[in-house]
Amino acid sequence: MTATPFANWSFPTAIRFGVGRIAELPAASRTLGMTRPLFVTDAGLAELDITADTIALCRADGLEVTLFSNVQPNPVEANVNAGVAALRAGDHDGVIAFGGGSALDTGKLIAFMAQQMRPIWDFEDVGDWWTRANSDGIVPIIAVPTTAGTGSEVGRAGVATNVETRTKKVIFHPKMLPAIVIADPQLTVGMPRFITAGTGMDALAHCLEAYCSPSYHPMAEGIAAEGVRLAIDNLPKVFEESSDLTARGNMMSAAAMGAVAFQKGLGAIHSLSHPVGSLYNTHHGMTNAVFMPYVLDFNNAAIDAKINRLAAYVGIPDGFAGFYQRILDLREQCEVPHKLGDFVEVNLADRDLIAEMAVVDPTASGNPVPLTIEGAKSIFDAALVG
Repeated sequence: MTATPFANWSFPTAIRFGVGRIAELPAASRTLGMTRPLFVTDAGLAELDITADTIALCRADGLEVTLFSNVQPNPVEANVNAGVAALRAGDHDGVIAFGGGSALDTGKLIAFMAQQMRPIWDFEDVGDWWTRANSDGIVPIIAVPTTAGTGSEVGRAGVATNVETRTKKVIFHPKMLPAIVIADPQLTVGMPRFITAGTGMDALAHCLEAYCSPSYHPMAEGIAAEGVRLAIDNLPKVFEESSDLTARGNMMSAAAMGAVAFQKGLGAIHSLSHPVGSLYNTHHGMTNAVFMPYVLDFNNAAIDAKINRLAAYVGIPDGFAGFYQRILDLREQCEVPHKLGDFVEVNLADRDLIAEMAVVDPTASGNPVPLTIEGAKSIFDAALVG
């Protein structure tokens, strides 16, 4: 007899979606009682007009905004600590996190750590560790994504690399969920093609792995399926034509949907991507894109029926085989390296370490086929040679 499903579910926050919605940022800040927000973004984005224009918009409305941009592509504890110091020094009453996944995660972690007395690693997403935090010491967060990838704007966690252990850690707390999201597709128009491809493939990976996870969460599974359709249909459009705002809006939706859906689970795409990213500082979404077909192949026997249903929904003929080919074609369209060795110079001496790190990564537990060290090595080997 099949057991009756039993699960805990939660869904995201208030999202203001549409072209031009960035104009509402000052009012949204005041809604949360923020008059002196710390504006967190990454170093590259800090130099662009969209950042200067957004800060000017806030200051014109009387908000006392300070820019903090000491954020690297794979954030580390030092980035968070520097941001907390800036928050405290400026007596800031909230955070506007502006940018891609790195900036959004760092901004959320700064807001979370504003008044914590314990080190950040004490709040890793393990069991009930989040209850160690001083909930009253978390300042409000507004998230403004400028990429369509991680979906961090609707997430209750942030990722940072522990440089001592060379591992990515997920820091979780329910109040890390941004209270308001401004999702304006116009902000994504200037993304370089590499970032458009990498972030878009990240959104697809979130949706696809959540859909394939064996956990019981039919709402998340339905969201994931539509997110896969949006990503497959619209990523080639935004890669080829940066000004297609309808397609860019659909990709922003797919990104947020992936982050909502992956509470159902992720899998080996992420559990292998994380150690490669932490060891070699690779772009997370592009690393996911490289591993994607090799993990699909590894999981084939366990997900064949589900992918057949998904392919039919997306409008792809020939079931698993047709879906697999569409993924290969999509990667080629978006100039994703087919082999890991074409993407990053891998030290073969790290093979065993990467496999060992992959099987203990929190995302490994959601893989449809239980991930062993030998299984992780087989996926890594396949990705290496193509």
